[in-house]
Amino acid sequence: MESTELSNQPVLDRMSHVRRKVLVLSGKGGVGKSTVAVNLAASLMLAGRRTGLLDVDIHGPSIPTMLGIEEKQPGFENGAIVPVDADGIKVLSLGLFLRSPDDPVIWRGPMKMNAIRQFLADAAWGDLDVLVIDSPPGTGDEPLSVCQLIGSVDGAIIVTTPQKVSAVDVRKSISFCRELRVPVIGVIENMSGFACPACGTVTAVLREGGGRRIAEDMGVPFLGSIPLDPKIAESCDAGRAYIRDFADSPTARIMRDIVKSIEPAGPGAAASAAPEPAVAKKEKEMKIAVPVTGGKLSMHFGHCERFAMLDVDPGKKEILGRMDLDAPPHEPGLLPRWLADKGANLIIAGGMGRRAQDLFSDSGIRVIVGAPAGSPEDVVRGYLAGTLETGKNICDH
Repeated sequence: MESTELSNQPVLDRMSHVRRKVLVLSGKGGVGKSTVAVNLAASLMLAGRRTGLLDVDIHGPSIPTMLGIEEKQPGFENGAIVPVDADGIKVLSLGLFLRSPDDPVIWRGPMKMNAIRQFLADAAWGDLDVLVIDSPPGTGDEPLSVCQLIGSVDGAIIVTTPQKVSAVDVRKSISFCRELRVPVIGVIENMSGFACPACGTVTAVLREGGGRRIAEDMGVPFLGSIPLDPKIAESCDAGRAYIRDFADSPTARIMRDIVKSIEPAGPGAAASAAPEPAVAKKEKEMKIAVPVTGGKLSMHFGHCERFAMLDVDPGKKEILGRMDLDAPPHEPGLLPRWLADKGANLIIAGGMGRRAQDLFSDSGIRVIVGAPAGSPEDVVRGYLAGTLETGKNICDH
């Protein structure tokens, strides 16, 4: 593959034929993210959706093995890469271009971004209902490149395991999505208990409920729990999608229920992993918090007298109402939780320390700093109109 800087327009042209682009993320490795991506793609395809699966895990591409297509190679037609057909799913992965599965890929960021650009721009994906994009663990070059190149990702599914060490990293993935304005479809808790191969009874092995608790705490949907099932590993090793080969199993039914919860019903509907009604509702219920002193936006966030809470309709760019709340006692870490409980989506302030900004982000609240000392209504109207002028963060400590 050439490592040259290319225009992004070819990516946008190709992706204009894809109705939904869905990113599958995980905060750390070993949680079964690629297994979820494969079975999500297979379930969508079996439901009649025109489905593609793009593996952008450059250093550890596992999708070819999981789908039994290691020996296949993409074709080339009219100057375009032709994805490999895996029983009805169009698939591309760097693993399909390696001479041997033992060959390491020793690339820096720019080469990885150019490879991903070629997968998106130079591949003959055709018309798809959904493109599932399997990313490596973390929030590094690969998922960032996808979001920057595509321009509009329809949603992200975040995969974790129940124990705290994995679930805590979900916060980072959610914050990554919010920073890049990618809707979070929800969290899937994988390996949640052990499914007995004889009777199907699920027994807790790891600590339960970590994924659900983090999802609820961060204000995103919890999509479901998938138990450990020995047949899932067998299917991956055999290069077959579990949801196809063991369609009648309790675990496969759980997988199908998860897929149903994230795509619209009805024949011919686009395979949408983004819960559009929920997102629309969230947008309409947007609540902006403005710290106030003397009737105007407070320059020092932590010393404000009260908070003006303004309900807005971002679509119509209108302020729907205002409620003033006395600020609680100034204690470390209290305000992010307090404002999150009040339903705030965004806080506009004059100055705020980096640690406080991180705490707000962890609570699912976006922060704008450097705003002028106007009335809360004027500040919010400027934000809605895109004319809010922000300056230096005067309280960055």
